[in-house]
Amino acid sequence: MIHVFTGPTLPQSDPRLAVPGVQMRPPVQHGDLFDETIRNGDTVVIIDGVYHQAPALRLKEIIAAMGRGVRVIGAASIGALRAAELAPVGMLGVGHIFTAYVRGEIDGDDEVAVGQAPDGGWQALTWPVVNLRYALQLAVSVGVLDRERAAALLEALTAVYYPQRTTAAVRAVCRRHGEAEFAEWLAWQRARDEHFADLKRADALAAVQAALDGQSPPTMHVAPRMWQTAYFRRWSNAFARNHIDGLTLSTEDRLVYQQVFDPDFPKVWADYLEHRSLHPADGGPGRLLQTRLAQVTGGALLLAHQVFHPAIDLRDERNVDLLLAGETPEDRAAVARYADALARARRTRPGFSTAAVRDDLTRRVLLTVWRCPEPRFDIEASARGLVCGVRAVEAAKRLVPGYLDDVKTPSNQEAGHGA
Repeated sequence: MIHVFTGPTLPQSDPRLAVPGVQMRPPVQHGDLFDETIRNGDTVVIIDGVYHQAPALRLKEIIAAMGRGVRVIGAASIGALRAAELAPVGMLGVGHIFTAYVRGEIDGDDEVAVGQAPDGGWQALTWPVVNLRYALQLAVSVGVLDRERAAALLEALTAVYYPQRTTAAVRAVCRRHGEAEFAEWLAWQRARDEHFADLKRADALAAVQAALDGQSPPTMHVAPRMWQTAYFRRWSNAFARNHIDGLTLSTEDRLVYQQVFDPDFPKVWADYLEHRSLHPADGGPGRLLQTRLAQVTGGALLLAHQVFHPAIDLRDERNVDLLLAGETPEDRAAVARYADALARARRTRPGFSTAAVRDDLTRRVLLTVWRCPEPRFDIEASARGLVCGVRAVEAAKRLVPGYLDDVKTPSNQEAGHGA
């Protein structure tokens, strides 16, 4: 399968994209390459991406996708820039814009950035610098401008902030610099061909064709050390999803729910630590947990959960099975209900986020649910795999709106571990 992330550069309605084996997707953003439908052996073509209206795609997300066997091609827009950055680890760049980035002839996102329509249709409303530069080169080649005038005009056009570089703005800049002839020539060419000087579009089509022709980069072995950072694991876990009981649930939400509400979770966490001690993630020799604990502490009277805080990979099915061993269907229904409560709070309270949930309120909720005296709060949090009380409060904030709804409506607490 070929997954094409595009928007303003190449409309998804373009007939040349309506071919078997091509899956059209919106402009790429943070988390999109974690999608479970993008599988080993697939090809991803990155053309457009977002970065103002949503978090941008990170380089390590692309590297990780390649590390698990996904072929990645970039062109035209943010795809060309990322391909220039990641060519050494196997991302394939296609087209004139990619080549210009590699040669250092252009740099920066502003070269390819455009303002987009706010209606979700991803229509480009402004001119990118790369297209204007190409139009000026064409004008020089036919004698409409000389090189010096073209360079001066490009400098003036580049100085316009990209969301404001509309056709009207381009025309106004040209008139202000005494280059009305160029503006008229460009308008005439665009009337004849709406894609005139659209270098981004040409490169995007070339990239899609390269994927269709099998010119995808070979699958490379990308060492996990290049992308398995603490930040990457956090992103990976945040985008992990499960489809179960007719629900699509965040795996991280399911885990936090168990850590908070399952009275037996300290035993689950102890079993998980034993498993990790016997089967280290780095492939090193396995040891009994007590043996490892004695070696690390020198015989000090400490519990394993106070010493070991292994990173959790929620895309590892074995990890998920161990950590959710005590989960019930009622728990999963509660996770969905709590996620809905959080989404509702975000919709109805301007500026609301989980960070806005009060620390003292969340702490009181945890103390109540755990039936825990204040002095033992950190110990209880550690025993549940939450490391300490501060980390437990941060993790549990996502559950507080749903918990408060359940307290108001006790019938929601049917048979699960809930409030």
